[in-house]
Amino acid sequence: MAHVYGLDAAGEARLSGAGARVRAVAAAHAADVDAKGRFPEEARAALVKEGLFGLCIDPALGGLGRGPGDFCAVVEDLATACGSSAMVYVMHVSAGAAILASKTVGDRDALARAMAKGEHLTTLAFSENGSRSQFWAPVSKLAPVGDDFSTSAKKSWVTSAASADSYVSSALAPDGSAPTLYLVRKGVAGSKISGGWQGLGLRGNDSAPVTLDGLKVAKGDLLCPVGQGVGPMLEVVLPWFAIGTAAMANGLCRAAIAATTTHLTEKGFEHTGTKLRDLPNLRARLAQMSVKTELSRSLLGRTVASMTNPTPETPLLVLEARLAALEAAVDVTDLGMKACGGAAFSKQLGLERVFRDARAGWVMAPTVDHLNDFIGRALLGMPLFG
Repeated sequence: MAHVYGLDAAGEARLSGAGARVRAVAAAHAADVDAKGRFPEEARAALVKEGLFGLCIDPALGGLGRGPGDFCAVVEDLATACGSSAMVYVMHVSAGAAILASKTVGDRDALARAMAKGEHLTTLAFSENGSRSQFWAPVSKLAPVGDDFSTSAKKSWVTSAASADSYVSSALAPDGSAPTLYLVRKGVAGSKISGGWQGLGLRGNDSAPVTLDGLKVAKGDLLCPVGQGVGPMLEVVLPWFAIGTAAMANGLCRAAIAATTTHLTEKGFEHTGTKLRDLPNLRARLAQMSVKTELSRSLLGRTVASMTNPTPETPLLVLEARLAALEAAVDVTDLGMKACGGAAFSKQLGLERVFRDARAGWVMAPTVDHLNDFIGRALLGMPLFG
């Protein structure tokens, strides 16, 4: 049977080989990562070892040159083991896409080669305190300083904040007209982590607020011409982020199904000799979990195919795939908790961690409320923002 995300033979082999080895490492450390709220360094090292940091980078720059379908397959598989590891990887590839698409950043090819080797981890730093989850509307501005710029901002939550080697960030042009994307390098003066992360879920994604105070932005660190950030933000970063987080949500669904299936199959009633699977209401919940998951995966499969051969409906599919997956993850993990009963509230099944991780996507920009509005606007022929 063909893979739902359209993988070719090489992609299937990579998923069952390199992907499976990464998943095994991530699974072995997932509970500890969650319990301690620590960065999933073991999973990152495994991704590097298996060459998956360069999955979507041009082979001429040391990568594997794969597309959206392979990306989604790797993310989904990784998320079945550890949501935090998948989140770090999604942010890296999404931010990396902005770097790879840039025609203005001075050392793009060198950065791409470093990413492909696993020597450079990047991430996104869009959302700000002043505009909250409306990531497309920064309130910070660039101020000219000769041929360069400076900026100050309070970035609200940055995944991999302490671990990343760069942030793909945004600020308004000096005249306040439109966003500009720029690169923040690790260790530069004017950038500091200004808080910690004690979240409900995705506890190992190293998310933290970052304060930029008089940060120098060299001309060579601009990822686009001044004031022209909307294009790469919506046409490059958003699609990769949307399908990546959709794949992550689908992976969490699969993890919930697996945990529920095992529990219903193995546990039962000594006094009757029956299993939990013998109860029709529990079988029905498992059935609903599977149907919701496969519907979401199918829509994402159609979306990645459309991204490979774009049509006018591709942007709409990107938004719909993310919305469907986020809703599925919440519904499926909720059904899993109900099907497994009291055992699901303990750590032994791993289901309560998946349940918590699944809630993060609901409030992660663009939120479910934003997505519903964006999709409605698109269907009615209205501009996305307004």
